[in-house]
Amino acid sequence: MAGRIKDEDIALVRERTPIADVIGEYLQLRNAGGGSLKGLCPFHDEKSPSFNVTPSKNLWYCFGCNEGGDVISFLQRIDSLSFAEAVESLARQSGITLRYEEGGRSTRRDEGKRQRLLDAHRAAAEFYAERLLSPEAATARRFLTERGFNRTHAERFGLGFAPAGWENLTAHLRRKGFTDQELISGGLASQGRRGAYDRFRNRLLWPVREVTGEVVGFGARKLDPSEDGPKYLNSPESPIFHKGRLLYGLDLAKRDISQKGEAVIVEGYTDVMACHDAGVTTAVATCGTSFGEDHVKILRRMLLGRTNQGGRVVFTFDGDKAGQKAAVRAFAEEHGFTSETYVAVQSDGLDPCDLRFQHGPQAVVDLVDGAVRLYEFMIRNVMEGYDLSSPEGRMAALDAAAPIVASIRDEGVRRNYGASLDRWTGIMDEALVQRRVAQHMRGSAARGGERRPRADARPVPTPDAGEAPYDLRDPSVQRERQALKIAVQFPGLARGFDEFTDEDFTVPQHRAVLALIAQGGGVAAAHDPQGWVNDLREAAPNEAQRDFLTRLVVEPVEFYGELDEHYATQMLGTVKTHSINRRVANLKSELARLEGTSQVDEQQRVFTELMRLEQERRALREYGQGAM
Repeated sequence: MAGRIKDEDIALVRERTPIADVIGEYLQLRNAGGGSLKGLCPFHDEKSPSFNVTPSKNLWYCFGCNEGGDVISFLQRIDSLSFAEAVESLARQSGITLRYEEGGRSTRRDEGKRQRLLDAHRAAAEFYAERLLSPEAATARRFLTERGFNRTHAERFGLGFAPAGWENLTAHLRRKGFTDQELISGGLASQGRRGAYDRFRNRLLWPVREVTGEVVGFGARKLDPSEDGPKYLNSPESPIFHKGRLLYGLDLAKRDISQKGEAVIVEGYTDVMACHDAGVTTAVATCGTSFGEDHVKILRRMLLGRTNQGGRVVFTFDGDKAGQKAAVRAFAEEHGFTSETYVAVQSDGLDPCDLRFQHGPQAVVDLVDGAVRLYEFMIRNVMEGYDLSSPEGRMAALDAAAPIVASIRDEGVRRNYGASLDRWTGIMDEALVQRRVAQHMRGSAARGGERRPRADARPVPTPDAGEAPYDLRDPSVQRERQALKIAVQFPGLARGFDEFTDEDFTVPQHRAVLALIAQGGGVAAAHDPQGWVNDLREAAPNEAQRDFLTRLVVEPVEFYGELDEHYATQMLGTVKTHSINRRVANLKSELARLEGTSQVDEQQRVFTELMRLEQERRALREYGQGAM
């Protein structure tokens, strides 16, 4: 078995892997200025982006949840990988052959369990795709043809066919070196009394991919109605397949979702195919589960909060279906998103696949374009059960719809829907409708349904403190932190930094970073800033210091205009001046205590040190004036 990956190969993976490209596969990044990128954090729920990426340093840091690191740690965290698995995955993407301490090359036997499962699924997808062209797959091809799909569509989405029989795929993958336990663990096979057997048999298959394009599971449609089993059978939960966190078609739709600020949620695999063929390339679908909270977070990262700029999420679910109800529940706590959520329901009940086949691609486009806002859809849906021609029916409809309006968090949006509800019911007394909505709001609060502050609205304690106090409101801490950020981000501008000593910093966290920089040869040794930062992080004695250093690297340097050597010198000089001022004050206090005592030598020592510091302060002031 291979040993530890060689350090120089790990460094090569870091160097050749553009961090923005890797992270950009999971969330939309936007320019944040100063060479940094920003997006919505994938590790905690947020509406305002606090996740920062600094490509020049190949580092990321989230100021919301206080997590950070390099491209390897990101992949570890987002895909639940070990360090070695993450390095191996990135190496494959970059075409790097890894070497191990004990010699030899990376082989299948040496790879992590997750990668083994991904390899098995990739081989399975290739096997199924080949079988779709075989004579025994005629029924599967006819199923597609009857819905207006051809071979081009099948190849674009990677469709396949699982032959009838119990061990077609299992035997094929065994020959490729995969074990029965791996196939069972990944959901490609099931455990029988005589061993593993194929999970999918005589079915049309859609490979389900992660946002990165890796196949992690399958959705399978039964072709023979007389056979046992559900019409649709999906891969079971596995180490790589989590249906609550997957959206079918997202690997194809992600870029258009971001660019267009729109996501269309449909119910089935063929609906996604129909939408994309019709030009609605932002369509995705859940994988055998209702639309849930994790799906919300995934889409919001892709949209990057663009709902405030006209972005929208469109559901094509029917109002009575469980999927629509789940979507409403999921978005109920997402006001900034909900107000831009729409529902598109075809009057004749056709889904996008049938709509395209019967009325053409433009009908699918028109369906999405004609979507109505979610709140309007829900209000009108509730009102349909009442007779609006009678006063009693109108009041009953008002009482049924008022709780929906009352649930809207934004007061302005709520009042607008109240006015619309007045018109839709035909009551024509807006004040009455608004009072009824307010009554429902008060009733909800009395029942314990008052709106509580979101968990992510609570102040987050800084992780920089460790066991020592760390007050970011302290001007000295602010100045020192700024100087450290210049030193780690722009070492070429930090002239004079290597002359700093422990006395120049007021908190142990800053002194610890100073020590790391000194151990690394100081800023004068930073000929390769990116490699230098990585070396500093590697040299950090514990995770807390490594996180603190990462934060300093990613956190923007606060300055006006363009950062240059003059500003850097001025900031470092300011830190040094305040350090001298503190020492002068202490020495003057000590001298005052020594007056009238017989400690003449001690008095002389203090006086001499005071004179030296005064000269240093004067020289520093003159240097600063000359630099201007």
